[in-house]
Amino acid sequence: MMKKSISASKASLVLFLCQMIFALDVPLDSKLLEELSQPPTITQQSPKDYIVDPRENIVIQCEAKGKPPPSFSWTRNGTHFDIDKDAQVTMKPNSGTLVINIMNGGKAEAYEGVYQCTARNERGAAISNNIVIRPSRSPLWTKEKLEPNQVREGDSLVLHCRPPVGLPPPIIFWMDNAFQRLPQSERVSQGLNGDLYFSNVQPEDTREDYICYARFNHTQTIQQKQPISVKVFSMDSLNDTIAANLSDTDIYGVKPVTERQPILLTPTGSTSTKVELRGNVLLLECIAAGLPTPVIRWIKEGGELPANRTFFENFKKTLKIIDVSEADSGNYKCIARNILGSAHHVISVTVKAAPYWITAPRNLVLSPGEDGTLICRANGNPKPNISWLANGVPIAIAPEDPSRKVDGDTIIFSHVQERSSAVYQCNASNEYGYLLANAFVNVLAEPPRILTPANKLYQVIADSPALLDCAYFGSPKPEIEWFKGVKGSILRGDEYVFHDNGTLEIPVAQKDSTGTYTCVARNELGKIQNEVRLEVKDPTMIIKQPEYKVIQRYGQVSFECIIKHDFTLLPTVIWLKDNDELPDDERFLVGKDNLTIMNVTDKDDGTYTCIVNTTLDSVSASAVLTVVAQPNPPFDLELTGQLERSVELSWIPGDENNSPITNFVIEYEDGLHEPGVWHYQTEVPGTQTTVQLKLSPYVNYSFRVIAVNEIGRSQPSEPSEQYLTKSANPDENPSNVQGIGSEPDNLVITWESLKGFQSNGPGLQYKVSWRQKDVDDEWTSVIVANVSKYIVSGTPTFVPYEIKVQALNDLGYAPEPSEVIGHSGEDLPMVAPGNVQVHVINSTLAKVHWDPVPLKTVRGHLQGYKVYYWKVQSLSRRSRRHVEKKILTFRGNKTFGMLPGLEPFSSYKLNVRVVNGKGEGPASPDKVFKTPEGVPSSPSFLKITNPTLDSLTLEWGSPTHPNGVLTSYILKFQPINNTHELGPLVEIRIPANESSLILKNLNYSTRYKFYFNAQTSVGSGSQITEEAVTIMDEAMASRQVDIATQGWFIGLMCAVALLILILLIVCFIRRNKGGKYPVKEKEDAHADPEIQPMKEDDGTFGEYSDAEDHKPLKKGSRTPSDRTVKKEDSDDSLVDYGEGVNGQFNEDGSFIGQYSGKKEKEPAEGNESSEAPSPVNAMNSFV
Repeated sequence: MMKKSISASKASLVLFLCQMIFALDVPLDSKLLEELSQPPTITQQSPKDYIVDPRENIVIQCEAKGKPPPSFSWTRNGTHFDIDKDAQVTMKPNSGTLVINIMNGGKAEAYEGVYQCTARNERGAAISNNIVIRPSRSPLWTKEKLEPNQVREGDSLVLHCRPPVGLPPPIIFWMDNAFQRLPQSERVSQGLNGDLYFSNVQPEDTREDYICYARFNHTQTIQQKQPISVKVFSMDSLNDTIAANLSDTDIYGVKPVTERQPILLTPTGSTSTKVELRGNVLLLECIAAGLPTPVIRWIKEGGELPANRTFFENFKKTLKIIDVSEADSGNYKCIARNILGSAHHVISVTVKAAPYWITAPRNLVLSPGEDGTLICRANGNPKPNISWLANGVPIAIAPEDPSRKVDGDTIIFSHVQERSSAVYQCNASNEYGYLLANAFVNVLAEPPRILTPANKLYQVIADSPALLDCAYFGSPKPEIEWFKGVKGSILRGDEYVFHDNGTLEIPVAQKDSTGTYTCVARNELGKIQNEVRLEVKDPTMIIKQPEYKVIQRYGQVSFECIIKHDFTLLPTVIWLKDNDELPDDERFLVGKDNLTIMNVTDKDDGTYTCIVNTTLDSVSASAVLTVVAQPNPPFDLELTGQLERSVELSWIPGDENNSPITNFVIEYEDGLHEPGVWHYQTEVPGTQTTVQLKLSPYVNYSFRVIAVNEIGRSQPSEPSEQYLTKSANPDENPSNVQGIGSEPDNLVITWESLKGFQSNGPGLQYKVSWRQKDVDDEWTSVIVANVSKYIVSGTPTFVPYEIKVQALNDLGYAPEPSEVIGHSGEDLPMVAPGNVQVHVINSTLAKVHWDPVPLKTVRGHLQGYKVYYWKVQSLSRRSRRHVEKKILTFRGNKTFGMLPGLEPFSSYKLNVRVVNGKGEGPASPDKVFKTPEGVPSSPSFLKITNPTLDSLTLEWGSPTHPNGVLTSYILKFQPINNTHELGPLVEIRIPANESSLILKNLNYSTRYKFYFNAQTSVGSGSQITEEAVTIMDEAMASRQVDIATQGWFIGLMCAVALLILILLIVCFIRRNKGGKYPVKEKEDAHADPEIQPMKEDDGTFGEYSDAEDHKPLKKGSRTPSDRTVKKEDSDDSLVDYGEGVNGQFNEDGSFIGQYSGKKEKEPAEGNESSEAPSPVNAMNSFV
């Protein structure tokens, strides 16, 4: 039966624990809290252990809240404390805080004790902790006579402080008479008990003012002990004192200072124990004596010292572990060690625990008939005892409540009523302390209330959650329902989340989520509703974000931040640098959509962030700015490993300024030969900071280093120290040695001198040696100064010589030089080429051959042969003209060559000469050759005169270059109709001696095109072309004259002239009014009257056209009056265009002349004439 009862009890407990979730939460709404009844709650109280200043009034705090407001009472030492009977004690209005008046005659000692406050109203009573009141004490040191401490050097010493017992304990420190803290070290230090420990004393420890001070913080007083005197005797002084007091036979030597292995001054013995409470600071101390001064080390046996919570103080003599827990229990060993040995001590640490909460009881607000639980769980070492009180009375003797059941650390409430309201206290205690917690049970019956303001507006960003509040209260707990719109249906489904506090969550709000939402709260006591509004806004976006930029120092950079936002929201843009405000610098220009930085410096390097804030959202985008520049120069150049021919150079690179260093350039200065001039030495990769440099002798070196990156080169580093290498023989000989004679009887030997650092030593000279090649001669040598040329005189003409030039200085010669071949001076060649032959290939090209001259006769370097040739005369003409010789040069030992560009049918002469470095030799005998005939050039001119109805007269000139004997002329001609189509071609051969021809039986008023060329026996030459027109029929011409003399025609022409005059007046008036007509525009645009066309199809003054059939005539293209057409002008002549000799332009460029011309290149018509147009034609041009 007992087991069943226990099981039923456990089941009931589980049931009630599960029902805890139905307890009401009272919102922290000030208006609601003022209206609801509530048991008292302690809000403020004095600490459990309350040490007060005995000179000041004692204030014991006790504040509480409740509805109705609670009343307060106190107990002292477990009995009621009637404050009305003590004039020194008052209670603050509307408060339980006590004020004990000490400053007006009261004594703090009289009010020592344990105080407890009770706050009570009609719904229950809450109690405070037991508050222990104790006045602070700072007693004086007892009088004592302190004997001086006389100590031998090297011994240990402890100066005891023994401060008076105060409340709270004082803070101890040691000072001298001048109130200066005494220096402490590994040898001298203060222990946790306040004593001053000397591991070993030294003579400098002698003094008479070792003073221990005790500071009592509560009373702000400092007490001091009598000064302690310490005198340290050294071994030398002690021996002198003994020797002075003893006879010579009694003198003995006191042992000098002896070293000693460590012994522990505190704690004593080999083991000790220590108990500390959980959460406190554990302090363990070991101070040792010994000489030399021992060093302290700490270990935990069987484990590690806790990381992050372990600290060493007082020169590692104190081990400090903060926030200790049961896991820190164990054995801690301190080891003191010096060179003579060690000592150790083991401290067994036990960590106990005052009670601490696991689950503190919480207030319950229940509705009538509901269930609930109060849970009070605590832990400690030893495990605390749990006890319950109801309204400050032990629950065992408290009034009965049928809804209440106590089960250890839990009180179970079932089917509560309003009379069940009370305040319960849970007390958890063990030997190290206690915990006291108040928790009330408040049973309320309230209709629903909605605390969220009506018509509250919520604004959210699209695609983000929307939380619509419906803060409510009621007892029993109301049910909450949400509707959209005034008459909408209840909201359900996965698209909504309904929170227990009444909040409606729309996880992903969309634009169509905008609207009015209604919250309804109902319980058995009533119903209430509230409306809120939701607006969903477009999100703020950065549509163009700032981008990563690399900029050179002193440049300009811009970051863009272009945004898009809801038009109802007002965005603000903030720029940050490295998550901080922009520097206060006028170089930073913040625009509407960008940030510009002028004159960028290295400090501007960093991350720039654009933050866009609205009242609803915030977006940001960042970009990094990297400021690059040439590297800073390297520094700290150092030369090491100096040898005769090498040295190692090292340096420290300067700042690369965000662009990696690619290489280092090393330069050197020769302070001995070229001071101030820096030369390239070598270069190394940018990852290398040392280099082995090859050196030359007899150079005073200084080095500098230049760093290079993609941006450019750094400034040179400061020069290194100078290093002068030793002198040595020259390593090399002069280069570019040559031997070339300047005269036929000398040899000029030249070379490039060594540079200063190549001399390898002082006294640089050159040994010049020569001998004739292929002749058994000895070397001839001379030593010359530091020059670059030597002339050998009296040599044969152009013979080879072996030459060498060797460098030497004061220390010796350079290595043996290599030999070069040179020649003595050249002379003009002695003979001309023989057997010159010419082979004519065609009328403009010939080939010439010759025999080479013997090399001995060249007397120099054979450079080639020159062919001189010139035209003597043309075979077709006997006239002579100025002779112009032409020269062709053929390089090397060539024995033939081609002569291009010759004129046909001409007589030529040529000769050949050999050429060397000195000049040309004698010419070969002139060789005569002739070129054959060729085709002639075109006739010099062709002109057509005397046109009649059926004939034309042609005259021409002979070709300028006949290129042979003319055999005949060929004339071809054909008619051209109105559509520019060509008729049948007629060919006539004319004897060569003729210069004119009359063509008869031609058609009248017809245009003909003529082709004319000359011929030799070789063939026809190029042709010349011309066009001409026969005249009209005489009867038609007479009819034109008759019409022109008729009266009606004259009247018609006068009428036309009058109309033209009226038109001109109208145009003139319009122009004066600022208007322009098309003809006027063309006159303005084209000043030349010859290029103003007129439409001929309707006779109007049309716009200018640049079509092919409207090309204007050029002034320079008019045919001369004799109708002579030169060859070069024939293509552009007026004949090609069918125009007469007399132009249709007046001399003054008048309007009539400008616009009476016909289309160019128009086919000839039957009534056209080459003469000036008749009045009929003039009339037709305007119709």
